[in-house]
Amino acid sequence: MQRLVHTPEGVRDIYGEEYAKKLLTEEKIHQVFHRYGYQDIQTPTFEFFDVFSREIGTRPSRDLYKFFDKEGNTLVLRPDFTPSIARCAAKYFMEEERPRRFCYAGNAFSNTSELQGKLKEVTQMGSELIGDVSAQADAEMAAMMIETLKSAGLSKFQVSIGQVEYYKGICQEAGLSEEMELELREYISSKNYFGAEDFLLRKKVPRHYCNMLIKSAELLGGVEILQEAGKAVTNERAVAAIRRLEQIYDALCAYGVEKYVSFDLGMLSKYRYYTGVIMKAYTYGVGDAIVTGGRYDSLLGYFGRTRPAIGFMISIDALMEALSRQGIKVDIQQQVSVMTYRPDTFEDAVKEAARRRAAGEWIELIPEEDEQ
Repeated sequence: MQRLVHTPEGVRDIYGEEYAKKLLTEEKIHQVFHRYGYQDIQTPTFEFFDVFSREIGTRPSRDLYKFFDKEGNTLVLRPDFTPSIARCAAKYFMEEERPRRFCYAGNAFSNTSELQGKLKEVTQMGSELIGDVSAQADAEMAAMMIETLKSAGLSKFQVSIGQVEYYKGICQEAGLSEEMELELREYISSKNYFGAEDFLLRKKVPRHYCNMLIKSAELLGGVEILQEAGKAVTNERAVAAIRRLEQIYDALCAYGVEKYVSFDLGMLSKYRYYTGVIMKAYTYGVGDAIVTGGRYDSLLGYFGRTRPAIGFMISIDALMEALSRQGIKVDIQQQVSVMTYRPDTFEDAVKEAARRRAAGEWIELIPEEDEQ
């Protein structure tokens, strides 16, 4: 019976002041989403397996929590919100031509033993802009990402922006198959340059392209890195990717947030549905990105209609950890006040508590003997 009071590995209880701070932070972020015109959307906690299948490019099947319904259909707890929202948008907004803006909040689940010491159930908040293919839409996402982090209390963070098309353009020119491109991506994204070089040489990729791919992984820094990246390639797909990043930077200057932005041409995502710009935000106190996102122009096509889209997700648990480790206070706006009563004062106490609650106070009413 002892195990009944414990949680399984990878999940935890949150209560009291810690949970109050988390809820307040979520509300601050929610307000930013609304100010940008994003509307709330809620999708199911579990979906059909096909929504997160290998073809779509989300987490590997082995990392999903899978179970069956009474009809024998395979269902999964969502590991990621984006495919669910893409499915929902394809179902209910198929005929709309104007862009749609959605925001969400909820928990996602990852059934993997590789996340040592990390949660398997995490709270995520995010936004999705569907139907706008422009660089200005990319910039809106990055600018809103920055504003949400500032609203939560962070001041020292960096948003790193990459471009999948730059990498894919070089791979295409080098003649890499899709399978080779995906395998190489693992080396590049983890900055394992020796592994990448060994892989390319084993596949008999010409040395010129080996050097170009390795060099692309090392291109990171301020806006000046884009000029260097553009000179390193002649492939039109890769050149167009750099032009796109330059347009995004110009738009971010209009927002006045360029000081938070850097570029990383070697940054790639494990989610294969990303098709263009990708973004990650980092801060002190946590090892991984606290925000991830990017453009996924092909994803809605799996659900019936291809429309451009871009979004990002904030890991609330990682954000709260960063706030705590940086000593940033989250001031809970309301405290509970205690009122006591005796049997002969109970009626008057109830009336007074009702008056104070109506005025916005949080009142806990307890018997006087319990206060002692």
